[in-house]
Amino acid sequence: MIVTRFAPSPTGFLHLGHAYAALTAFDTADRHGGRFLLRIEDIDRGRCRPEFEQAIYDDLEWLGLKWEKPVRRQAEHFADYAAALEKLRDRGLLYPCFCTRKDIADEIARAGVAPQASELGPDGPLYPGTCRGLSEPNKASRLQEGAPYALRLDVAQAVKQVPGGLTFGERGRGPNGETGVQVARPELVGDIVLARKELPASYHLAVVVDDALQGVTLVTRGEDLFPATHIQRLLQALLDLPEPAYAHHRLIKDASGRKFSKRDSAVTLSSLRQVGDTPHSIRTIIGL
Repeated sequence: MIVTRFAPSPTGFLHLGHAYAALTAFDTADRHGGRFLLRIEDIDRGRCRPEFEQAIYDDLEWLGLKWEKPVRRQAEHFADYAAALEKLRDRGLLYPCFCTRKDIADEIARAGVAPQASELGPDGPLYPGTCRGLSEPNKASRLQEGAPYALRLDVAQAVKQVPGGLTFGERGRGPNGETGVQVARPELVGDIVLARKELPASYHLAVVVDDALQGVTLVTRGEDLFPATHIQRLLQALLDLPEPAYAHHRLIKDASGRKFSKRDSAVTLSSLRQVGDTPHSIRTIIGL
């Protein structure tokens, strides 16, 4: 059975891009007699707001979507992410990184890396590995001092622990539009952040844990997240989690070719509803 999901963060109002993603996941499950799940990705408690979460439910109900209850809210499942981190720590694959964004940018500049060559990762410029080789006394001293840090995955070492290579199934990229096999290359993504001192898990860790625990079999999401699949397949293998299939769909963009943003109130579903748009007109606007 196909199980899809829509997993927004309650950090603003849903816009047309969210509508496309939600409807794509819902329609796919509906066509195949499957299940559609809603997940609230609210790990970042500093940016998430209850009013935005309620607006998500209101907008999706207005669009005509129905989902299973109870809704999984990430903030209620920190123990699941901690357990996953502990498994990776036991395998010697995590290290603390004390670099700020400025530190990383400066290190990249010193290395003479062209900007376009450092934009391969799903989280921005690839981390140059500055803290990977810190001595144990150095790391311990900084942690004891209470320095801010991120926990990064040592991707080179992690790949060595998954012999035979990794692949994933991508719907629409095979013969006659069927599921095609893609080679996962997590080394292109670099040593990603899996948690921070103040945050129990990053998007990459939480999403693979959540998808596994919820039994998601098909991940439908925007093509901008295609690079993230490389690292998420690695995490699934390291944590012995099931592998879903993927379907990365086109992005809904404005007239200038930019992705829609939560900051653009003109394209939020709540504002469009107020000026008279209907669920049918929304489908027409986004090409569904």
